[in-house]
Order: sequence, then structure tokens, then C-alpha cells
Amino acid sequence: MEERVKVGIIGTGNIFGRYVEKCRAFPILDIVACADIDQRKAREKSEAFDVPRACSVEDVLSDPDIELVINLTVPGAHAEVSLAAIEAGKHVYSEKPLAVTREDGQQVLAAAREKGVRVGCAPDTFLGGGLQTCRKLIDEGWIGQPVAATAFFVQHGPESWHPNPDFFYQVGAGPLFDMGPYYLTALISLLGPVKRLAGSARISFAERIATSEEQRGRRIPVEVPTHVAGVLDFAGGPIATLITSFDVWASRLPRIEVYGSEGTLSAPDPNVFGGPVRVRRAGAEEWSDIPLTHSAEVGRGIGVADMAYALRRDRPHRARGDVAFHVLDVMQALGESSEMGRFVEVTSDCARPAPLPMGLNPGELDA
Repeated sequence: MEERVKVGIIGTGNIFGRYVEKCRAFPILDIVACADIDQRKAREKSEAFDVPRACSVEDVLSDPDIELVINLTVPGAHAEVSLAAIEAGKHVYSEKPLAVTREDGQQVLAAAREKGVRVGCAPDTFLGGGLQTCRKLIDEGWIGQPVAATAFFVQHGPESWHPNPDFFYQVGAGPLFDMGPYYLTALISLLGPVKRLAGSARISFAERIATSEEQRGRRIPVEVPTHVAGVLDFAGGPIATLITSFDVWASRLPRIEVYGSEGTLSAPDPNVFGGPVRVRRAGAEEWSDIPLTHSAEVGRGIGVADMAYALRRDRPHRARGDVAFHVLDVMQALGESSEMGRFVEVTSDCARPAPLPMGLNPGELDA
């Protein structure tokens, strides 16, 4: 077995526990420290999840044994923290989005190239059994040539349940930046990069009223669009329709469907690692449920583990920085298209991440 990759985590918010739990499913990862601007919170999470050391951000960055930093800070801090980790000579894996602006995202990638370190970024749900099964079906021609797709995230906003919903309505979030990366990354994995797009976006309500038990009645100002619709032209030919919204009380829309010359593929929720996969081929009277070809018993952290394997085996990792930047570029371009009232060319590019091999043992990512 390869030497383990020592990992430090910066940011100990709601997602921290899931990362720790799922990263530990991969023996190649060794989580040795966690840090937060609130050191009390870091100590509490360290004790709760048996992380050996709670320390300051500076301690994580200066520790020569830590090779890889997981950046779980709030979106507005992603670029700053990632750049600090890169400057310290660490590989960095960030929660989504890679950054809030293109300029910050480009700076992160440029700094990593200069330092000779890697950048990875969530989401890694496209590495779960559901979407890897969809990838295999498309690659093997089960629905023929893909010609179109739909992707819908529509629900009412998180102010009804989240204990601290404000950031969902601030720059760097909203339905597009919060949930769009799951849908766009899934589409890019299945269909490749986007070459041009048209978008329409609006702030439907100037403020939201929190109804969760902790925040009931508090008014939340809205800074970002809460309903975004887009048409995406992929470089390979397919055209996709995307909607992300916090303005919908109820819907029966599918999560993701891909329409091919020989049939239709129904993909699962791209925010989970499993889910049902269905195909209806041309002439069939019913949908067929497809058994998953890859494990769904993985979770947030599989992208980190894949990055660690890639470091040790000198191969590309899958949840790459260039993919995350392409997603960021597409999201930014949707807003710009709405403002300008015309199609926008997407100038960034990326290759489809390599599919996972079949038949992997638990805790492994290379055959």
C-alpha cells in the first residue's frame, strides 16, 4: 500500500463531519488536524470526530507533514484559503464553488501551476454509483448519440429549515452557485464541456422570512438571483436546459435526463452518490431499472481520496480544478447573458473526468 497522505481540514462547519467520516473509508487518507477561525469550534469538532489535533489555520499551513488541505470554509473565503494553502506548498481540495469570481478562480489555478501542486474541488458526487452508471451507459451507447438534456433543481429556499440560512442569499450562493455545481459537474462528466449559453435570472423577492425554529420571523435580504434558467450548448453537440430555483413550492420535474438518438436516460439526483438509474430505449413501452455498476456506498471525500491516489500514482485526479473552473465560468456567464440579453461564448474548457473502473474493492479507487 502507498504511503498515506496526511490531511488537514480548514473549516469545521456543517459539512465537516461527513467529510471526516467518508474520508476515513479510504486508508490512503490520514486526517491529522482541523482548524477554524473559531478555535473553540475546531476543538469541539476535533473531540466529536476524533481528529488528533485542533489548531489554528496558520498551524495547518506551516505543518510540513500535511500534504493536502481540505478547504471547507464559506464560499466567499474559498479562494483566499486555497491560495494560502498553495503558497504553503500544499495540494488543496476545496468545497464548491472553486471561487466566487472568475478572476479568483484563475488566480488559484495559476498559483497551483507555479507551485507545482494540485487543485481539486467538489462536488465529487459524479464519482458515486448512480452517475458513474449513467456515464457507463452513455459511453457504451445505450441511448445512442446524446442530443439533448434537462437538469432541474427547483424547490423553496432553505430559510424554512436551515439554522443559518443567510449565506444562501449572499454573493457566492443562491440556487445557481449553491446547487448548480452538482448539476453542471454531472452534465460535464456525461456530455463534456459547454461552448456557449443563454441565461435569464431574477431576484424574485427582495427578502426572505426565516421560519426555522432557531430563526423564526427574521428577515433575510436577498443579494443574488433566486431563479436562474439557462440553455447550454455543449461542444460535442447536445443542448441542455437548466433551471435552478429557490422560488418553487412543488414540482414533478426530473433531476437530470439525457435524450439520445436511441433512447432516454433518467439520472439520479446529482447531490447524492446513488439513486435510481432508468433507461427507456426507442420502441420500448416501459422504463428499465438499471443496476448500479459502481458502488454507491461512498460519500463526500471520494474526490479527496481520488486526488490522494493520483498523487501517489502520478495520474490525473478526477474532481479537478479545471473542471471546477469551467463550472464557475458557466455560472458566471449565465448571469452575464441575462444582463446582456444574448448568448455568451464560454471561453474556458476542460476534458471529461475519466470514469472510475469497475470492480473496485471498498476503500480503493484504482483497479
